[in-house]
Amino acid sequence: MRTDAPTGCFDEVVAPFTPQEARDEASRCYYCYDAPCIHGCPTAINIPVFIRQIGEGDLAAASRTILDANILGATCARICPTEALCEGSCVRNEDSHAVAIGRLQRVATDFAMARSALPLTLPPKARQVSGRVAIVGGGPAALGAAAELRRHGCSADIYEAQPSLGGLDTYGIVSYREPLPVSTWETGLVLQLGAVAHLNTRVGQDIDWRDLEQTYDALIIATGLGQVPHLNIPGEQLTGVWDALDLIALTKTGHLDDIDLGARVAVIGAGNTAIDAATCAKRLGAERVSILYRRGEAAMPAYSYEYAFAKQDGIVFEWWAQAVEIVGQHHVEALRCQRTVPLFGHADDRAAPVSIQDDVEWLMPVDTVIRAIGQIKPPGPWDALQLAHHGSVPRVDPDTCETSVPGIYAIGDCLAPPGEATVVNAVAQGKKAATAIVNTLWKTQHMADRGKEE
Repeated sequence: MRTDAPTGCFDEVVAPFTPQEARDEASRCYYCYDAPCIHGCPTAINIPVFIRQIGEGDLAAASRTILDANILGATCARICPTEALCEGSCVRNEDSHAVAIGRLQRVATDFAMARSALPLTLPPKARQVSGRVAIVGGGPAALGAAAELRRHGCSADIYEAQPSLGGLDTYGIVSYREPLPVSTWETGLVLQLGAVAHLNTRVGQDIDWRDLEQTYDALIIATGLGQVPHLNIPGEQLTGVWDALDLIALTKTGHLDDIDLGARVAVIGAGNTAIDAATCAKRLGAERVSILYRRGEAAMPAYSYEYAFAKQDGIVFEWWAQAVEIVGQHHVEALRCQRTVPLFGHADDRAAPVSIQDDVEWLMPVDTVIRAIGQIKPPGPWDALQLAHHGSVPRVDPDTCETSVPGIYAIGDCLAPPGEATVVNAVAQGKKAATAIVNTLWKTQHMADRGKEE
């Protein structure tokens, strides 16, 4: 059965501050000298400074303060878990509630996006070096690294398998949280700084890893995460079974009218991606959307505000429920489920094992099943480049992100523990690796110059 998406259903759900609201909110900031909010931001944006600039009406200066520290400041203003980062550290939590740092950051970056004539090429860093760096992957970590490298004078060649840069921001964040033009604008900033993008290029297939290692002064691996793993249950091959990331990407880069999920949708998983997939399905016209999770509410990995958002959208949650079979002839018709119970440990412990109750089973009629049980870490080039790794996670120096092979760095979601991948941490790692490369090149070139003088 065809269901139609209401007009405007994918418009951004959080309204921007009005100019007066922005000034009023900025006035709540204490402009702390040793601001804990800065320490709460992985990219160390000078938050009191940009809030003061907003309060004074200088939005251009505020946007530069933000972008100087985080080239993806517009994305992070929308999707950062601010309550656990900058706003969670705000001293105003002690007497009232935190300053709305994320929404104020959006005010400044929205101002910059709306004014294409605004000179956004950022001033170069004091330490300038020459060098060539290859970055594999075009997501947030790669963009953060490329911007920092360019501002120090290094070349930055980005090799991306997709037709567009942006990674998660372009393909994996639902439009009503981050519209596609936001990611497009940010990737444009990185290219404006002089980074070069090699799109539709798969390293390991179209170009060899070893060739990059030998051609460039440094190599940064920012390959991110892979697709959602399979459920490994009968019926998963039926038409109507979706990967949550494929669905979200199609809503951003395809045509909504081409997506037919039917009236009844079941989403397997309870993380942020599962919430996004479920609310996407609702906006695409599904009448009933259910999220099934094999643990209880206390253990769900989704952020609390994502959970609240889903409930507002009318998403139904089935706790302690395990999908064991997808039923249908050629297309999905139903989902066979069984009840689960914790074997031991606390109900909010996501690591505690669960057991299926064979005697408690039911059939849920559905037209579509969406897999949203995390993302797999792709094999990566660790063996090809002889990098030390544990499974598919490379071993890196926590201060520089350098791997066991000098000159090769790994950053972003390929390092992140399950459920802990965030855009802002990826950008911070990109900056960290870029800074380490610049310092290494500067020392090498400085010593060479001194040798010539002597």
